[in-house]
Amino acid sequence: MPLPDPAADDFMLATLANGVRVLVLRLPQRPTVDVSVFVHTGSQHESAREAGISHMVEHMAFKGTATRDCQRINLDAEALGAQVNAHTDKDHSAFHMFGLARDAAAFVRMLADIVRAPTFPADELERERQVVLHEYVEDEDDPLSVAFRLFDKGCYGTHALGHPVIGRRRNIERFGRDELLRYVQRQYTAANTLVAVAGGVDPDAIVRAAEAGFGTMPRGAANTVEAPGWLGGLSTKALAGSPQTHAVIGFPIPPLAGEHQAAVVAAALLGEGMSSPLMDQLRERRGLVYYAACSADVLELAGQFVIEASTSPRQLGEFFTETVRLLLAQTQEVGAEDLARARRQILVRHLRQLDRPAQRLEAAALELLATGRVRSHAEVLAALQAVSAAQVRDGFAAMIGAGAAVAVAGKLPRGSDEQLRRLAAPLLHAAPPARLPAGRRRFFTSADRG
Repeated sequence: MPLPDPAADDFMLATLANGVRVLVLRLPQRPTVDVSVFVHTGSQHESAREAGISHMVEHMAFKGTATRDCQRINLDAEALGAQVNAHTDKDHSAFHMFGLARDAAAFVRMLADIVRAPTFPADELERERQVVLHEYVEDEDDPLSVAFRLFDKGCYGTHALGHPVIGRRRNIERFGRDELLRYVQRQYTAANTLVAVAGGVDPDAIVRAAEAGFGTMPRGAANTVEAPGWLGGLSTKALAGSPQTHAVIGFPIPPLAGEHQAAVVAAALLGEGMSSPLMDQLRERRGLVYYAACSADVLELAGQFVIEASTSPRQLGEFFTETVRLLLAQTQEVGAEDLARARRQILVRHLRQLDRPAQRLEAAALELLATGRVRSHAEVLAALQAVSAAQVRDGFAAMIGAGAAVAVAGKLPRGSDEQLRRLAAPLLHAAPPARLPAGRRRFFTSADRG
């Protein structure tokens, strides 16, 4: 019987005898349902030799199980009008179905078959290997993706958190059926599995379906990995044929279980909306970028405060000059009007999430996997709304004091490395690498299943 968690809005949480957790978000008036299985394993859990294996497993899970081939898996879902998808991230893998609420228990059983009994047929593996290689090449050809690869490596070096989710080409070309099976046997255990459902469902029926599908799953041990230290520094890569220049600038912030609220508010204050300093000064007033964004990406192990932008090579220097100026200005004064705007934008963003059950479900699931609990919307918002101007100002100072990781890719002017190192010097003066409270850049790679 699921027990209501009074701190988690409409969520109900049950734990099976073997440790599999079942999270249900009851939405009685909703005729549709989102059903997901989250497994606490992703690229951060991979060795260098395994880099990319979580993503390959996610692709191959739909290619056949002990009782169904690929065609049957697709037909069983689509016969119920359901949509099926999956994704892999740094800290988890996830498998999803969306359809009618009345079919929720069937979706749980179907996903249990996919997650627990994949067979990775050899012929399907060779075909899907080509699909993943195409995805890899597409990612390699995208200058902004290249910049983020450089950035993550600049943040964490050789730690797995600094590796791209899609992995290494030579690994993708090498992975065999037995290696995939061993990885699933080791990582896909009850202690690391969460069944999550949002919709007009009977929680007891969902728990029974989870018990039937996952109740005999081996308990295993929690998948853990040591948090990385923060490195920082400047990385660049010239890309032939790219007409633009793409920059990523970031700093360490606390992880999901840490005090990251000031960084979330800081990101909204600096770069959310066209009236924010980043967009107003860089785009509206100076025309230095055609794309820019600012985010606080908070993961289980570490967090990243990230500014990303696309500009022209001739404006790259001025972009860095103005960005450095804006960042340093926030350490001196945070305006009351800017803080009020950021708070309202955060409030509206969170309220909008109430109408997006899949997003609510994923946020709750990842928090549960990382911290062991799910906070209510009221608790999350109260912590964010309580952040003061002084805390935001001190947060900017702490980030800059830790030293930035800066990555630039695309068309680079002659002598740009020296110029960028000089312009970004106020952000790059970190002390020697140290283990800092870190967080998240969510480098998301979707299966897109065909």
